[in-house]
Amino acid sequence: MKRLQIAIALSALSTLPSLWPAVAHAQMAGAPAAGYKREPGMTASTIPAPLRDIGFDQHLGRRLPLDELVRAEDGRVTPLREYFGARPVVLVFAYYSCPMLCTQVVNGLASALGVLALEPGRDFEVVVISIDPHDTPAAAAAKKAAYLERYRRPGASAGSHFLTADPPAIDRLTRAAGFRYVWDAQTNQFAHPTGVIVVTPDGRPARYLFGIDYGPRDLRLALVEASAGRVGTAVDSLLLYCYHYDPMTGRYGFLVMRTLRVAGVATVLALGAFIAVMIQRERRVTRTPRGVRP
Repeated sequence: MKRLQIAIALSALSTLPSLWPAVAHAQMAGAPAAGYKREPGMTASTIPAPLRDIGFDQHLGRRLPLDELVRAEDGRVTPLREYFGARPVVLVFAYYSCPMLCTQVVNGLASALGVLALEPGRDFEVVVISIDPHDTPAAAAAKKAAYLERYRRPGASAGSHFLTADPPAIDRLTRAAGFRYVWDAQTNQFAHPTGVIVVTPDGRPARYLFGIDYGPRDLRLALVEASAGRVGTAVDSLLLYCYHYDPMTGRYGFLVMRTLRVAGVATVLALGAFIAVMIQRERRVTRTPRGVRP
């Protein structure tokens, strides 16, 4: 798990633009690696200091403090639980002046959601919380407007919430969600991991998806699981039987044995149906008088 956290940390390059060419391969886009492989003789001290203490701790099933106060885009102060209760939530920690990765995370989420047939505000909510206490509701509104330029879906505005909060609330929320980040005084930016957290309607992290590109299948299955089956179709339930969430990669992997069982059951049912049809046909032929065409 420690190696995974290092891999996730190396994706947080918003604070280290000068290192981008050297370690861009470590950013968890596409199919993320299970861990970061150090070169022979490489020690922890050679990893850039801002990246040593950041990452995701997967607090699966641990309830978030939904009574924490946050500010909506219009400046209205409300408990976070206002955005929970009825539907699963895609939760994002970011900050609105981030020069690189936060925008890519939000854009990647918008692209993945745009492929899904699930509807925002009906099947799920999107909640983005700034980790920068200096961010204002106006900055949140501007970031939301840019997000909606990409995610052009009816209900996207009402089902997407870009929030700000005070330092104590930010600290409690990020610690509860397992989102570890640091302030880099040298660059005056936050070093942070990249990814989204799919949370149950009652505020329990269910799945962590890493990187900046999220497979629509992974995102959909995570929402179906977080909703306890209230979102999605029977096909999704079948897919969840054949695909399993891997916390090391933050993706759903194909389960060969379960798929073979499903295929075996389908084959048996098909053979049973064929035999039943043939028996019925044989009975009709037997009962038909001679000289009379069945």
